[in-house]
Amino acid sequence: MSPRSLRTWSWVHTWSSLISTVFLLLLCITGLPLIFHHEIGHMLGTEVEAPAMAADTPKVPLDRLLTTAQAQHPDRVVQFASPDEDDDNLWFFTLTPTPAPTDDFRSVVLDARTGEVLAQPRFDQGFMWVMFKLHVDLFAGLPGKLFLGLMGLLMLAAIVSGTVLYAPFMRKLRFGEVRRDRSPRVKWLDLHNLLGVVTLVWAFVVGGTGMINTWADLLIKYWQYTELSSLLAPYQGQPVTPVAERAPLQRAHDAALAEAPGMKLSFVAFPGTAYSSPHHTTFFLRGNEPLTARLLLPVLVDAKTAEVSAAAPLPWYLTALLVSQPLHFGDYGGRPMQILWAVLDVITIIVLGSGLYLWIARRRQARAQRQAPATGGALSPAGEAP
Repeated sequence: MSPRSLRTWSWVHTWSSLISTVFLLLLCITGLPLIFHHEIGHMLGTEVEAPAMAADTPKVPLDRLLTTAQAQHPDRVVQFASPDEDDDNLWFFTLTPTPAPTDDFRSVVLDARTGEVLAQPRFDQGFMWVMFKLHVDLFAGLPGKLFLGLMGLLMLAAIVSGTVLYAPFMRKLRFGEVRRDRSPRVKWLDLHNLLGVVTLVWAFVVGGTGMINTWADLLIKYWQYTELSSLLAPYQGQPVTPVAERAPLQRAHDAALAEAPGMKLSFVAFPGTAYSSPHHTTFFLRGNEPLTARLLLPVLVDAKTAEVSAAAPLPWYLTALLVSQPLHFGDYGGRPMQILWAVLDVITIIVLGSGLYLWIARRRQARAQRQAPATGGALSPAGEAP
């Protein structure tokens, strides 16, 4: 590599790292508890569990659950409903002031066998909510998400440029060598490079999936204006179906499942919400395998007749989004993968912190070199070159 190319790559690595380091540190620190959100929820007592009953206990109709949930907050509308991913005896209902997307929501958890309210947890407050909001959008909504997406792009640039710079640097050293007999800056430089290579693939995967996740709102809107709008062409000019005229939810649910045998319900989006249309109750179905459980099939059911209008697979960009979301938090491999993700997260925090230290140490060295001729002082070995 020519000296000019080396300087260019070094400039890219330095500034892409510096600009994004503080925000990446924030993402790594807030992401650590999110890896174990279920376990922390159990520890804090915020996780809801269904009472023990016989396995063959029948479930009540969904309309009864819907009516009970609505009665808890009669001034709100039900946006979404979903069975618990691990226990379909639990149903979660999300209620908001209007069908429009908002952070002002209330949750009601019901027992699907008795129809009784088990809890009304507040997922919009507390420690885990603060960690989640800081990690997702910095409490700034879509602009915050897009800003963090830009920081993710800079992270990818730092990883690529760091990899390019690592090859010529390692020609002087054995792989993994840390020169403990040299200055603190040199030792931290060797450790920074070593840990950066160890976490290279993981950091690229997490950074890339995190960047994709920040585009979620825009990708969903694009899907609505393209794929979904074409499916709604027969409904052009028709008035929105009033709540009182909607068909029974249980009948719509059964029709959706009959459209895709062998699939399970992931969640229900009610008419007028972000994931549905003004004329449909949309049932998002998922597979039964670890991978297919993350891939959703939206089934649009006419809210008035409970007849299936369409069941079109999601486009590739939403499929990529759905696959990237659990991968970002290590949700695919159970506890072992969670622990691995946490260890790599901590190592990445060390890489980011050491990179910041090296930049500060280098600036101090350069300042000392500029002052040395004027003061006659000796150059400190802290700035010793590798």
